[in-house]
Amino acid sequence: MANYERVYSYPFGDIYANYVAKVKRKGKTTEELDDVLTWLTGHSTESLHAAAESGEDLRAFFANAPHLTPHTNLITGVVCGVRVEDIEDELMQKIRWMDKLVDELARGKKLESIKRSPK
Repeated sequence: MANYERVYSYPFGDIYANYVAKVKRKGKTTEELDDVLTWLTGHSTESLHAAAESGEDLRAFFANAPHLTPHTNLITGVVCGVRVEDIEDELMQKIRWMDKLVDELARGKKLESIKRSPK
């Protein structure tokens, strides 16, 4: 099993700042990013921003998430050459789901599609 401890210890605030920069470069807004991340984690916008400012790492961020969306099984595809649906480590899969959703936002996918809304 891979050692993911280094990834788990990344501060969520640093990851969030990278996400903000990425989506803004692609013409998207922080509000759209927050919409996607709150959908995934159950955080409110306020608690999402508090988590980013708190210094908590990715492990704590997901441990403190109110609830993951029940539609995580619909998040599929490849991030960093790995299919997110095939990741066996639970926390790493959550991190990659988050990466996948942000990638989709940055690529211009509609929020309804990113959030796996029923047709």
